[in-house]
Amino acid sequence: MLNQLNHLKETASQTAGPYVHIGLAPNQAGFDIFEKNFANVLTGPATKGERIRIEGRVIDGSGTPLRDVLLEIWQANAAGRYQHPADLQAKDVDEDFRGWGRACSDFETGVYRFDTIKPGPVTGRNGREMAPHINFWIVARGINIGLNTRMYFSDEAERNAKDPVLNLIEWEVRRKTLVAQREELNDEVVYRFDIRIQGEDETIFFDI
Repeated sequence: MLNQLNHLKETASQTAGPYVHIGLAPNQAGFDIFEKNFANVLTGPATKGERIRIEGRVIDGSGTPLRDVLLEIWQANAAGRYQHPADLQAKDVDEDFRGWGRACSDFETGVYRFDTIKPGPVTGRNGREMAPHINFWIVARGINIGLNTRMYFSDEAERNAKDPVLNLIEWEVRRKTLVAQREELNDEVVYRFDIRIQGEDETIFFDI
């Protein structure tokens, strides 16, 4: 098997679109083909924590919002624990919180949305606390490999300043590209997080 693999050539890369949503989020494209559709709502009726909405756009180098983007998020619960058996933190598990969601940008406006809760701080490597954050994965036309980034919260400035991942970014001015701004609209907490693929204020992406 190893000898055979040595003779196989790498196939050419290709982008994910423009019809990636039909296979991964068919309900948005008008196709009812899955018994349980993956959704942008991560909470249930009994989920603990502050309910929030995340809204934003994915913007290309020309400043144009992309309208066929697929985004996935995963995050800790309000106690700061992931809904995954590999998370061994001594924190409460919330059985009514999925911790993972998928959404597409709106075909008309380019806006994406997630309904979730604000996560708690997570204990990382060497016992260092990470500020509350949400992990993003983005794929679209023109993107050969999915992009990974994080979203932090503007009202967590003190924790953000100590976060070990944010502090890996040498240019402090660029850390702001990972911070979502909090707004309160019609009794709803909204964090706005635009993701810029290229150009001025390009979002920081992580190689993971």
